[in-house]
Amino acid sequence: MRKILSMTIFLLIGFFFLPNALPHCQIPCGIYNDEMRFEMIKEHIQTIEKSMKQIEALSKQPEKNYNQIVRWVLNKENHADEIAHTVTYYFLTQRVKPVDKEDSEGYKGYLDKVTLLHEMLVQAMKAKQTTDLIHVEKLRILLKAFQTAYFGKEAAEHTP
Repeated sequence: MRKILSMTIFLLIGFFFLPNALPHCQIPCGIYNDEMRFEMIKEHIQTIEKSMKQIEALSKQPEKNYNQIVRWVLNKENHADEIAHTVTYYFLTQRVKPVDKEDSEGYKGYLDKVTLLHEMLVQAMKAKQTTDLIHVEKLRILLKAFQTAYFGKEAAEHTP
């Protein structure tokens, strides 16, 4: 009986928590939608911006609604984490492929992309730490620069 109960608990934990722990898609599925990822990051940035504005507005009220302030802070942090997750597990580990140093032009492009992604991670972290809208603007600028570096001359076609 104990063995069945243990196995059931193990399966339930796996069912509820494992799907959240696995990023897209560290098996060679070959199913990628780069444009969608860029749109998702744009939406996360917009949500972070709204959250920051709501936190500031609620914090200025004479009678503070701490419940709502906390909810907006958590929302902001979750969306910053989603940016970091997409940058790390989608672009850095799967889409931006290392290039041999001997291919100087290709290697320079690789370094540019990795640098932009790293800067996006830093700005997402800073967006979690503050309500300073400068980090939102920097994220937008970095995303656009990365989109141009990523798609190259085709970037204009991918920009809405």
